[in-house]
Amino acid sequence: MHRDALRDVLDQLSRGKLGVDDALERLRDLPARDLEFAVVDHHRSLRCGFPEVLFAAGKTTEQVVAIARELASAGSVMLATRVTAEQARALAEALPGGVHNALARTFLWRPAGGARSTSEEGRPPIAVVAAGTSDLPVAEEAAVTIEAMGHEVVKVSDVGVAGIHRIVPHLPTLARCGVVVVVAGMEGALASVVGGLVDRPVIAVPTSVGYGASFGGLAALLGMLNSCAAGVVVVNIDNGFGAGSAAARMNVRPVGAQTPRAGEGEG
Repeated sequence: MHRDALRDVLDQLSRGKLGVDDALERLRDLPARDLEFAVVDHHRSLRCGFPEVLFAAGKTTEQVVAIARELASAGSVMLATRVTAEQARALAEALPGGVHNALARTFLWRPAGGARSTSEEGRPPIAVVAAGTSDLPVAEEAAVTIEAMGHEVVKVSDVGVAGIHRIVPHLPTLARCGVVVVVAGMEGALASVVGGLVDRPVIAVPTSVGYGASFGGLAALLGMLNSCAAGVVVVNIDNGFGAGSAAARMNVRPVGAQTPRAGEGEG
């Protein structure tokens, strides 16, 4: 159950428009519902600001559909990641109106009148920067996650360090964003480049793209962890969802607010 729905129940109860038994019935699945093979956390949005997200990898299609239906029953956004084509087809039948992003391997369903963009609340957009076209699946997963959490996304693609001049025309765009997510494979150098050019937090996402010595993304991960640019933090290999959710939580600075310089505001 999301915050607005809980507030509505409590408001109706306080004004006598809802009986105690009816209120208990609506709240009976808080904080969780046991499906035997999964315990669905209906309290997640109240604690963390966004409902539980369904990680579909390793689950059967039947399990994915059952969990998705349970999450959607609370009237909240339902986001599933790493879905297969078969799982996506089943989800589309179970939750009409949902959107399958084949590139991102996500399925997103919103109830009527779902989450609005926080740009309406004076929040800046979040940039998702992909070093190469091969990095787009992970970048798109991050973008879908950010949008699902109610934030505007600005996408910048194919600006890796092999043609480093390509990032320059996009710097004004990145400057108006609250957070920048940088997705890169190979040696992962783009995160350091961007970190040295913007005054926004940079979330680096190493991808498993690369030849043998990239070790499935380990080289990019180590390169990003050893970045000499300030303000760069790193998530796990191919973890677009983790980067997107972290960026959404960071993106709280109103448009026009200045980033304090080193030493300012310290007592």
